[in-house]
Amino acid sequence: MRIPFSSSTSSSLGIEWELQLVDYQSRQLRGDAAVILDELRAKVGEREAAKAKHELFDSTIEVITGVCGSVGEATADLAGTISVLRDLAERRGVGLMCSGTHPISDYASQRITEDERYAKLVSQMQWMARRLLIFGVHVHVGVRSPDKAMPIVNALMAYIPHFLALSASSPYWLGDDTGLASSRSQVFASLPTAGLPYPLDDWPGFEAFMGTLIASGTIETIREIWWDIRPHPNFGTVELRICDGLPTLMEVGAVAALAQCLVDRMNTQIDRGYRLPAPKRWLVQENKWRAARYGLDAQIMIDAQGAVRSVRDDIIDLVEDLLPVAHRLGCAGELADVLAIVEIGGSSTRQREVARRAGGDLLPVVDTLLAEMEAGRPIVDRPAASRVTSPPSGPVSPSGPVPASGVVLGL
Repeated sequence: MRIPFSSSTSSSLGIEWELQLVDYQSRQLRGDAAVILDELRAKVGEREAAKAKHELFDSTIEVITGVCGSVGEATADLAGTISVLRDLAERRGVGLMCSGTHPISDYASQRITEDERYAKLVSQMQWMARRLLIFGVHVHVGVRSPDKAMPIVNALMAYIPHFLALSASSPYWLGDDTGLASSRSQVFASLPTAGLPYPLDDWPGFEAFMGTLIASGTIETIREIWWDIRPHPNFGTVELRICDGLPTLMEVGAVAALAQCLVDRMNTQIDRGYRLPAPKRWLVQENKWRAARYGLDAQIMIDAQGAVRSVRDDIIDLVEDLLPVAHRLGCAGELADVLAIVEIGGSSTRQREVARRAGGDLLPVVDTLLAEMEAGRPIVDRPAASRVTSPPSGPVSPSGPVPASGVVLGL
């Protein structure tokens, strides 16, 4: 089977951000995506409206960038689309937010988007598809030839725990604390074509494997391969799909910078004749679990002999190592934001702190996620948000202004 690969001339960037539509009164997810997207098309035209699209559930809108040259360009692209969507949503009493799962909503109460593709998915996967009320961030980075695609995918597997630990934002599932930092990653991995990629040596090996899956009826198209990291032939990219949904634009930019720097460095290393190392799959599987369980507090294995190291320390060293690449790509500021996340804690930690302050009530967790989305940066040391029944007139967030004792992180 031949699969053409649209090689990128540079380490271009694209981001997909899955957003939740939240009713201000109930804080539950609300299935208004179809009507909001119709209004968006009427307001900005088909071309611009293509930057926002349906997902499996009608309570989700995915915002996507065009092909961007820098992290700054990509986050500005996202911000422009979200600004219009937010205005349309708020007129309907709906807020935008993101986390790997919604803290309290039940998938059984959510409407599946009317689409042949989604209907086929649910028919085939049944309960496993119906419970996919999960949200992620996908980052595409351009690869300069198909010969590089699989070596880069294989090498990036070593960093799956780093990306998952940074983004882990789904401690709650159906109103309960799962004990995990990322329950989303475990829900999604239950699909037969999701989870860790298979280590394939080269592009012909990928083509042969896809041909086998299609011939056997396992998949109909390669779009049905939902690995944590996968090549995307049409875009000429490697796509990192491991990340939980990130609550703020700052965190999205930080993760995108880390991805772009890593792929760019690997592109260059291959050009110089360097053979990229590929970690053992069992070691990646163990480290992915540790990151899903403990987030940034995980101790990950660093060799086959069982030596471990704090993922926080490994991320800090990785950022320092990548700074020259980041300066060249113009994303040094966004890469430095990775260190800010490490310092203040990821979203799962922040959510649990809000719940603790509120005596276990999860409605303030939703309010804080709404506030962080509006602020664009994590909110730290913030008391549990007061309950609200309508969007306020204040400029900060749907859950009201940040209290005096709260701090919006700004570096």
